Amino acid sequence: MPLDSHQRQAFRALAAETEGIDQATYARFDKDPLEPIIGLGDPDAPLGFFGRDPGRDEVRYGEPFIGSGGQIVRKVLYLHLHGQDMPDFDASRQLGRDFFWINTVPYKPVGNKAWSMKVKKRFHPLMRRLLIESWHGRHLITLGREAFLWFGIDQPREQRQRLEAFWEREDRFETHLDVELQADDGAARTFTLHPLPHPSPLNQTWFKRFPGLLEQRLKTLLPTKP
Repeated sequence: MPLDSHQRQAFRALAAETEGIDQATYARFDKDPLEPIIGLGDPDAPLGFFGRDPGRDEVRYGEPFIGSGGQIVRKVLYLHLHGQDMPDFDASRQLGRDFFWINTVPYKPVGNKAWSMKVKKRFHPLMRRLLIESWHGRHLITLGREAFLWFGIDQPREQRQRLEAFWEREDRFETHLDVELQADDGAARTFTLHPLPHPSPLNQTWFKRFPGLLEQRLKTLLPTKP
């Protein structure tokens, strides 16, 4: 599901004022650095995935969750749904159309470092409006601390503390938390967050455990037919 023209122009206007977009990577693949990488997917999808920000492969293909970390997510998802390994890259792209995918900021940062709070706050109103208006689902798997705590931006202090306290729990990757988001016009919806670690090889503590943790989430959120 593509952005409409008003949404697209709003993102481009903010990006034009944002320092730190990885211009070199966009130039390498002959891509427009002002174009947001948001492959929202099916608005009626029962499950969404919320990550940090795009990487090199996301710029190359213009799709979120398509790089190495995203491929791990997609492989586990494909195996869960079909009972067999994902056959090829094209199958992973096709699979993406059946779910909802979104990031904190839809642009690749220099050095793949997390965007500053200033930048995340700048894009937060547009991103939360997409969640509230462009997707009809409720359950979101968040990938990593940055993605999870994004839901505390522009929230009252007690809500931010609630999210931070939840992240410190030892069972955070096995349970869930309800969070309400409100758009600038007052529209609001409650989402159920199911946090997982970020699927990066640099995350040595959790990388090997990630597929099993994701599969446990999928067993609850996407039960397959017997």
